[in-house]
Amino acid sequence: MRNEAAGIERLVEIMARLRDPEGGCPWDLEQTFATIAPYTVEEAHEVADAIQREAWDELPGELGDLLFQSVFHARMAEEAGMFAFADVVRAISDKMIARHPHVFGSESNQKSAEQQTKDWETLKSAERGKARVLDGVALGLPALTRAVKLQKRAARVGFDWPTTGEVLEKLREEVAELVEARDRLTATQVEEEFGDLLFVMANLARHMGVDPEGALRGANAKFTRRFGKIEDWLAEAGKTPAESDLAEMDGLWNRARAEDKLRG
Repeated sequence: MRNEAAGIERLVEIMARLRDPEGGCPWDLEQTFATIAPYTVEEAHEVADAIQREAWDELPGELGDLLFQSVFHARMAEEAGMFAFADVVRAISDKMIARHPHVFGSESNQKSAEQQTKDWETLKSAERGKARVLDGVALGLPALTRAVKLQKRAARVGFDWPTTGEVLEKLREEVAELVEARDRLTATQVEEEFGDLLFVMANLARHMGVDPEGALRGANAKFTRRFGKIEDWLAEAGKTPAESDLAEMDGLWNRARAEDKLRG
């Protein structure tokens, strides 16, 4: 465990020690697959966040945190007699070799990235065998990401709008239904209509080649940056947002937006 050059074996040994019933960490010993799963998702998001911010100095640590999640799950599985970390490594290695016949097999590697993506999906479909079209799209994915994956699966068997224009028309229809629901329906029904609208927005993103999760993360970052400027400008005037009003803050928002546009 003290050998810094030991690589992944060192991390596996550290995890085993943390889960040792005699002398291990009480918190680690209490964990289950269900309790650790939210941390796994959180660590994946933190990796994506570091990449989006181009925080390259933080990325090794974030990737390490995510790797630790795999080791943690594998350790719990080994204790339950299901599988070990070596089986995880073997499974992903075998999968990568099988899904890249143009690299590790006899197929030509003179293919476009688009064709390789189609081949990848074909191989995945073959692996699923007779499973239903939408089976295997993970429930734990962020909702927008899962919506796009569900739509891609359906599109592969021809269930899709042919053009972006038709998606936009459906979007207008869903907006109208939401407006009507706001005034006439229950809160549960309004939520359902809102979900329908978001689902079509995800479909529009797919048709336009936009990652909806990435787009929303960008919008969140932009909102955070601009609102921070509002707070700074109000502070210069000796005020807080709570001491301001909507008209003043909206004017400052427009100022922040104009500055963003000037910066390009």
